[in-house]
Amino acid sequence: MALFHRATIVPTKEALITEWAPHQPWGPAPGAELTVIGAYRFDDPAGRVGMETFLVGTDDLMFHVPLTYRDEPLAGADDALITTMEHSVLGTRWVYDGLRDPMYVTMLAATTMTGQGEALGMAEFAGRWYIAPSSVRIEGGGWTLERVPVDGFELQFETPISVTLGNDRFDLTVFRRPRAGTRPPIALTATWPGQTTPVVLAEVRERLRQA
Repeated sequence: MALFHRATIVPTKEALITEWAPHQPWGPAPGAELTVIGAYRFDDPAGRVGMETFLVGTDDLMFHVPLTYRDEPLAGADDALITTMEHSVLGTRWVYDGLRDPMYVTMLAATTMTGQGEALGMAEFAGRWYIAPSSVRIEGGGWTLERVPVDGFELQFETPISVTLGNDRFDLTVFRRPRAGTRPPIALTATWPGQTTPVVLAEVRERLRQA
């Protein structure tokens, strides 16, 4: 479950994406006007790391922007740190590129394979619980075989369009500039109002094992 707070956040998530993304190889041109399409979240099994993925767009391109929010710096990930954020309820949050955060990559791989793992947004106000739904609907699945590890992913290679990470069993390709297209056998896709054709966000391929 993702717990939403009535809070002031500085900088806002939209502002930090607008500042950071144009400086990335996959990002929009400097000065391009970005529109937030929506976002989806994953659950952290330990309940500590916030994991939120934004879909943003310009007139002709879409960008897939995973972020993680931590209550302390992530060891060994200084080059993946985007900024710090001041949250009026949670305090200082360290914001990372999600594809460089092991917890995010684990949950992304698991959700892509099974369709399980998207967080339900909830908020408490005046003693009652409310849902905080997202306009972006994701759908994963395709792995129906035995239990397998989804941790230990390391960067294999990246292009301006995608990033591929691998562990000892799978390759996970995440599309930084996702497009609608044919759904791979094991994949994570997204739809939202006005976009009924699924957009492919990520795919998993099993590595060939030695006989």
